[in-house]
Amino acid sequence: MLFWSVLGVSIASALVPLINIEIFLGGAITQAPTHFWGLIVAATVGQMLGKILWYWGGMHVDRAPWVHRQLQKPKAKASLDTWHARAEGRPWFTAGLLLFSAATGFPPYAVTAVLAGTLRVNFWIFLITGLLGRGLRFWAVVAGTSSLLNLW
Repeated sequence: MLFWSVLGVSIASALVPLINIEIFLGGAITQAPTHFWGLIVAATVGQMLGKILWYWGGMHVDRAPWVHRQLQKPKAKASLDTWHARAEGRPWFTAGLLLFSAATGFPPYAVTAVLAGTLRVNFWIFLITGLLGRGLRFWAVVAGTSSLLNLW
């Protein structure tokens, strides 16, 4: 049951940044310390299911009239063109940025997911780097919480 709760909360937290999966995950590991890897997998998969929606939204964001008008402004267009030039033909740079964002939350991964969709980053690069980065992040949360619990 705890696995499904973590999965559900992680999906919700991926979609609504005010929901903090790290705190929930830290509490979950105190309830089931033997389910270390299961909780990490649940949080990682749930987060990526939610972030895929952000990615997909980024791919279709220009369909919204307000966004389309904003992207026609010279400053916004230049900024988007700059990011497109950075990402295009540089898959290692793109993958590194996605991995770093997924693992650290800087820049916020929801923003990075939308940008990846907008720039049409290869879906598999987005998915694999996201799974690795989020997995590392949640491993650190669970391992840190477990270590603190073992001190007492």
